[in-house]
Amino acid sequence: MEYKDYYKTMGVSKSATTDEIKKAFRKLAVKYHPDKNPGDKKAEEKFKEIAEANEVLSDPVKRKKYDELGANWKEYEQQQASGGNFYGGQPGRGRTGGGFSQEDFGGGEGGFSDFFESIFGGGGGGFSGFGGSGRKTNRPSKGHDLQTEMDISLEEAFHGGPKQISLNGQLLKLSLQPGIREGQVIRLKGKGAEGANGGGSGDLLIAIHIAKHARFEVKGNDLYFDEPVDLYKAVLGGKIPVQLIDKQIMMDIPAGTDSDKKFRLKGMGMRLFEKPDARGDAYVRIQIKVPKTLTAQEKELFEQLAKGKL
Repeated sequence: MEYKDYYKTMGVSKSATTDEIKKAFRKLAVKYHPDKNPGDKKAEEKFKEIAEANEVLSDPVKRKKYDELGANWKEYEQQQASGGNFYGGQPGRGRTGGGFSQEDFGGGEGGFSDFFESIFGGGGGGFSGFGGSGRKTNRPSKGHDLQTEMDISLEEAFHGGPKQISLNGQLLKLSLQPGIREGQVIRLKGKGAEGANGGGSGDLLIAIHIAKHARFEVKGNDLYFDEPVDLYKAVLGGKIPVQLIDKQIMMDIPAGTDSDKKFRLKGMGMRLFEKPDARGDAYVRIQIKVPKTLTAQEKELFEQLAKGKL
């Protein structure tokens, strides 16, 4: 049986942190997801390999056992070939030596490789001496969680509301809470992989990504944007209409306003996820528009102003 290098599959080092593993899985899952590669068998197989690797490396207990086994793989193969037992990577030791068991890994996970089933599922040449024959039990086991991503607009993040996502041909409905942020994860209970032997299904974890907006830039709960102002208004002052994410307001421009001048609009930013009734701030950067075409009279007036004659 071929040893599977889960670290190589995920493209991470053996010292990778849990966050690094999650980030690597998210990137690879998006690239090879069946919904994005319809009919591509190679992508489908790659997606399964990634899911299997993530199942082990994202679980501290499974990862620890996998690392212990990897350091003693040759001994394990020899013990399997001779029909013996393997406990904690060292033959001839009892359970207190830290050996693997079906119970340690919560039973088999359907759809994974023979390597996974043998080592983590307790079947197909798995370990004996752990609670009996070493074969898979008929005990119910919960299905593993599935992970995916969903892009939403900035307006959807602000307002919240109903949203749909397609997963493996199934259309799922969910509700976004106002003020949801980039990177937040929505959990849909029971929408993950099916369990075995009557066990419940796992959950579906959906990572949220907010698409780049043409006007607004998000920083925390605040919004930043540029607002064009004509030269006359910047010089003389007055009111201008300003479009925010949810409404339009009239904003005062002081006389003599310079280009790149920033104004703070308190409470006009993004909604807060924890408190939807509260909001961050909006910051407006003034961009003065210089007139490109002037009448003869306007040009003469500007020339007189430049010479200080008016």
